[in-house]
Amino acid sequence: MTIENKTRRFILLALTSLFGGFTFVGRAIADTRTPKAAEGPFYPTPSMRVPDTDNDLVKIQGEVEEAGGEIITLRGIVTDRYARPLVGHRVEIWQCDVNGKYLHTGDNRNLAYDQAFQGFGHDMTDDNGAYIFRTIKPTTYPGRTPHIHVKVCEGDRELLTTQFYIKGQANNAQDSLFNRLSAVEIDRVSMDFVEGEGGTEATVNIVA
Repeated sequence: MTIENKTRRFILLALTSLFGGFTFVGRAIADTRTPKAAEGPFYPTPSMRVPDTDNDLVKIQGEVEEAGGEIITLRGIVTDRYARPLVGHRVEIWQCDVNGKYLHTGDNRNLAYDQAFQGFGHDMTDDNGAYIFRTIKPTTYPGRTPHIHVKVCEGDRELLTTQFYIKGQANNAQDSLFNRLSAVEIDRVSMDFVEGEGGTEATVNIVA
């Protein structure tokens, strides 16, 4: 093999290795992202929401009662795929009440809605990308395992819609959306509840 051919072969091998490395890094970065999920039919439009849409879903401003169900704290950090905190981003959650009914006109089942449950709320991430909610541990909706819907937005631009599940919940195995997730993806959207100083809580970090 001539020197010229050796040089050409070395360059080709180097480029192949380089672009192969880029592909690997790209896949590794993509693999860190929180898996997307369907928004579902019961995302409450602004006209359906109660006037109080803060991050405390178990206490509606001006109401005396607290929502029924097991009260929990849901918290985490929102970052981009390079682990940089996303500051000032809007995190929304919505879920059915303790009776399994959504705050949505399309949920017309003959069930009483818990009027003390906000049903939908939002928080803005702080300088560290942190969000926090006070809500109830999700309950069963017909045909679904307990879950919380989550959306992350930058201004009017939606970055991510996903769903959080209870780790180890028996009904997860029968849920069609849950079963589409890989083991790694399940871990990224699972709420592992522990007893903290303020009660039951779970931490789920989001990569949008």
